[in-house]
Amino acid sequence: MENRIYTINDYGKIVIQLKPIMEEKNISRNYLARSINARFEVVDKWYNGTVEKIDADVLARICYVLECTPGDIIKYDRT
Repeated sequence: MENRIYTINDYGKIVIQLKPIMEEKNISRNYLARSINARFEVVDKWYNGTVEKIDADVLARICYVLECTPGDIIKYDRT
């Protein structure tokens, strides 16, 4: 195996797309935070796409409330 440092240009990135789903369903960050029993700051990071580590339990609760799948929220961008 080759020793190499990979950059984001090599492997892409994960993109969180919660904002458009919430806007389509007319759901506020406050409402979602209360509904999933999470702090506003947690939902705000998901909403703004600045989540550093994906918590599977939080994601499951978001999907339950928004009636969507993880694939609707999380996308892989190779570029």
